Amino acid sequence: MPDDVRSQPRVPPRWFVRTAWWVHRGLYRVTGGRFGLRRPRGHRWGMLRLTTTGRRTGREHSVIVAYIENGDDLVTLAMNGWAQGDPAWWLNLKAHPEATVDLVHESRPVRAHAAQDAERDQLWTAWRAYDHELDAYAGLRTTETAVVVLSPWEQPTHL
Repeated sequence: MPDDVRSQPRVPPRWFVRTAWWVHRGLYRVTGGRFGLRRPRGHRWGMLRLTTTGRRTGREHSVIVAYIENGDDLVTLAMNGWAQGDPAWWLNLKAHPEATVDLVHESRPVRAHAAQDAERDQLWTAWRAYDHELDAYAGLRTTETAVVVLSPWEQPTHL
């Protein structure tokens, strides 16, 4: 077997990935949020619930995504299960960067942006500590995977 075939990471079939996402969100809902979220610890990334505003519908949409912490910022990857294209939640954030994240014991408003240049390089390197096969998985995609920074955001108050 050629080396390049053996070095390819194994990704489950798309139907399996989508089913796992569906089950995860369902368990979160059924348990009232007691199951499904975790803080990053050691070399394990955390999981947060991200609620965005739909770019076409204007309705709220929630998804659970992996994240790491970088100071007060939360950092996730717009990887779409390592499939082609951007995930819907990232397309929503590009249209409406203000969102809400639910963590284990808190909820907070955030504003999203894609890390660029040196910031992206630094955060991608930080992610490698949590996923040693990150570059191999990213290599499955024909487009660069966005590194999404979710920064604390104070909603403006109207007088």
